[in-house]
Amino acid sequence: MGRLKIAAVLAATVIIAAGCSNQQEPETMKDGTYTAQMEEYSHGWKEYVTIIVKNGEVVTTEYNAENASGFIKSWDNAYMRNMKSVQNTYPNEYTRYYAAQLTGNKEAPEIDLLSGASNSGGNFQKLSEAVVKQAIKGDSSVVEVAGGEK
Repeated sequence: MGRLKIAAVLAATVIIAAGCSNQQEPETMKDGTYTAQMEEYSHGWKEYVTIIVKNGEVVTTEYNAENASGFIKSWDNAYMRNMKSVQNTYPNEYTRYYAAQLTGNKEAPEIDLLSGASNSGGNFQKLSEAVVKQAIKGDSSVVEVAGGEK
């Protein structure tokens, strides 16, 4: 009877250990360059995020917006002066602020929103999640993300 109890305890231990080892490792991003962009233009601008992944980590992040002619929002000095006077921030400042939160990560972090650019911060969060999913799949095609204002 003693051997039967020992065998039962060993079997239960093996089953429990097997159940614990079924925890999935977080999926890692594949090395490469990945881009996500909003489906629609918002106030004449379409936001995008491009990342470069190396060794499963985001090493470079570019966050910006472009108009229909391809002009980059953070290069628009008139827009910058106007926004800075009203919102106390401007595209060249908040795009770098948001991009810095993704760079160095192995997954999309919860984004700390910047006052005056919270709409862009929300879009950055959506774009970050989408671009990280593309990187996990190793799919370098540009993914479009719903949610921009028309």
